[in-house]
Amino acid sequence: MKELGLSELEARCYLTLHEEPHLSGYEVAKRVSTSRTNVYAALRSLTDKGICRIIEGDPVHYDVVPIDQLIRYMRVKFEQTAKGLVNELKSPPRSKPSFYNWQGNKHLDTAIRRMIANAKKNILVDIWAEDVHWVEEALLDAEERGITIVLIVLGECQISLKNVFIHKADDLEQAWPKMGTRKFSILIDGQAALLGGFGGDVKLTALETDHPAITELLKNAFYHDVVMMRIEEDFGAELASRYGENYEKIINYYIREKGWDF
Repeated sequence: MKELGLSELEARCYLTLHEEPHLSGYEVAKRVSTSRTNVYAALRSLTDKGICRIIEGDPVHYDVVPIDQLIRYMRVKFEQTAKGLVNELKSPPRSKPSFYNWQGNKHLDTAIRRMIANAKKNILVDIWAEDVHWVEEALLDAEERGITIVLIVLGECQISLKNVFIHKADDLEQAWPKMGTRKFSILIDGQAALLGGFGGDVKLTALETDHPAITELLKNAFYHDVVMMRIEEDFGAELASRYGENYEKIINYYIREKGWDF
C-alpha cells in the first residue's frame, strides 16, 4: 500500500476497513492499536484522497473504496499526470552518448525493470541461469504486451518465454579460466544497454549506456552466439570430438601453448 502513496498508518486503516467495513473511528483505532487522534487524522487524509468514504450517523462510520476500483482510479490518475509531465518536460536531444553506473541490489533491480518497461520493439538478454530471476518477471510482462524477447541463458533454465536459447555451461568455469563474476547484458531496442556481473568479490554494479560501440558489440555477440549454437546443434558430436566438450582444446592451445593471458 505504501507504493500507492499511503503512509503506514493510512495503509493499516485501509486494510482494516477493507477486511471489516462500516467501522467507527474508535473501532478502527482499537484494531490498529493506535491513538484515536492519529487514526482520525489518517481517516481524514484517506477521505481527502477519495479512498475512504464517510457514512453519516452518530457516531460516524467509515468504509473504503474497493481495491480494484482504487487501483483503476490511481492508474488513470497516474497516466494523466505522467502524460502531462511528458508533454511539459520533453527530453532534450542528446549531443553525445552517456554512461551511468548503478550500485547495489535495489538500484540494479530498478534499472532493469525501468529499461525493460520502456522497450518499444525488442529486448535481448544474455545471462546465467542462476540469475534469471532478476529479469524473469519483467520479461514476461514485456512479452505479454507484444515486445519480442530473446533470452540467452548459460545453463539449464525453465522459463515460459517464446525465444529462449540455452548455452552449454557444463564445466564452463573450468574451460574458461578467470571467470570472476557471472556477466550479464541487456540490450533494449538495439539502442540502450545494461551490463554487469553477479557473484565474485566485486560489489554488485552495472553500467547503463546508449553508446553505439557498446550496443553494436552486444549485437555482434548475439549473432555470434546464435550462429555457434546452430553449428553446435548440427555438428555437436564432431565439434566435441575434435575440440573438446567445451572447446577446451582450443582454449588450452591459446592460453597454455601460445601464452595468451588476457
